[in-house]
Amino acid sequence: MSAPKGPEPAASAPASVVVADSVDARVGPRGSLENLSQAEIDKLLDTSQTGLYRLFRNCALAVLNAGSDSDNAKELFDRYGDFDVQIVRHAWGIKLQIKHAPPSAFVDGEMIRGIKEHLFAVLRDIIYTENEIIGAGRLAASDPASITNAVFHILRNARVLDHKGQPNLVVCWGGHSIGQSEYEYAKRVGYELGLRALDVCTGCGPGAMKAPMKGAGVGHAKQRITHARFIGVTEPGIIAAEPPNAIVNQLVIMPDIEKRLEAFARLAHGIVVFPGGAGTAEEILYLLGLLLDPENATQPLPVVLTGPASSAGYFEHIARFIEGTLGAAALTRMKVIIDDPAGVARHMVGAIEEVRLFRRVNSDSYNFNWLLRVPYDLQMPFEVTHASMRALELRREQPVHRLAANLRRAFSGIVTGNVKENGIAAIERLGPYELAGDPRLMSLLDELLTAFVAQRRMKLPGSIYRPCYRLVA
Repeated sequence: MSAPKGPEPAASAPASVVVADSVDARVGPRGSLENLSQAEIDKLLDTSQTGLYRLFRNCALAVLNAGSDSDNAKELFDRYGDFDVQIVRHAWGIKLQIKHAPPSAFVDGEMIRGIKEHLFAVLRDIIYTENEIIGAGRLAASDPASITNAVFHILRNARVLDHKGQPNLVVCWGGHSIGQSEYEYAKRVGYELGLRALDVCTGCGPGAMKAPMKGAGVGHAKQRITHARFIGVTEPGIIAAEPPNAIVNQLVIMPDIEKRLEAFARLAHGIVVFPGGAGTAEEILYLLGLLLDPENATQPLPVVLTGPASSAGYFEHIARFIEGTLGAAALTRMKVIIDDPAGVARHMVGAIEEVRLFRRVNSDSYNFNWLLRVPYDLQMPFEVTHASMRALELRREQPVHRLAANLRRAFSGIVTGNVKENGIAAIERLGPYELAGDPRLMSLLDELLTAFVAQRRMKLPGSIYRPCYRLVA
């Protein structure tokens, strides 16, 4: 894979050229980062192991592939194996020279404005994280406070923390592969949130990440709210399977899944969870790993699990798994509201007021929850391999918040095997991951995962699902 800088194209060259099922284009910045140093350009175009070209190229391709009906990252990179992006310096700044891009990112030869903003957000965050976070050793620190500071700086650099109003940000989680009734329900919940002037943050992809944003946009429009926030938080490993949807107006690329989850938890004034699969289970278990930590016992962070009446069975499976593994007390940290979008929104409004009062009394920021304790073992990246999955401690003889953290890692590994390029390749080469633990715990895990497969929550509709895991009691 090469990335020559090449000469600057002539000023009279066309903005884009369609070649078969791909597009060549030259685009200028939209939204952020009009200038780069020569050292930054060299690093971005460096194809060696220490360079950033592969990371930048893959994230850029993922953004340009928004709206795709595939969640297989390896399939995307294989299909557009000749995709290339170069940086061209002008006297007035930089432009990106793109070759063999997905045509869905363009309308009449012009790149869609929102996609262009997302493309330059990728550039901004990759450069900032490399220079100011990784380069400064902040992610290598063994001090949880230093890692939290790194998360804060990435979010601040992306201007996500600029909001000056009262707490009003609801983080919405849920699956990228959901049925139409669940999609419409999530959109209705978003609509009710928007009518009450609540902003939305999601993982920025399709399905239950897009639906509440779409609904909230209509609610905001009816209330004549013109500067609403639709924040999308992603990371390089998942962005190809879940590319940012078009409604996201503030996109942030965190370095890895653990920093992404911490960003969600510290940004949220409330969390709404819609039906989903392994990724949603990972998020729920991460959250319980935080809320069951004794040091977070007084932390007011409202969590609502909700869906249409037809999805009641999904939440029964989730509740049975949580109670059976983490105990009945874990269920008290979440509220289940079925088939009542307005009720979800009303509950959030009241609960967020409690969050506001708590932050005010304790002199904590409205925009970033500094008082929440995120333990080090939830901050460190879990490297998913066959060996690390087999070694997970899935046994009850440990504090419940640590068991929640280990279960979170198990689901993170399943997500990797389902949709991430490296995980798919590893499964093809070595076979399914193995998970081992207490017989009762493994039985509960098997029951939950079997339900996800039966309900087609592991992959987008139309895909044949082959389990990437094997459970060993």
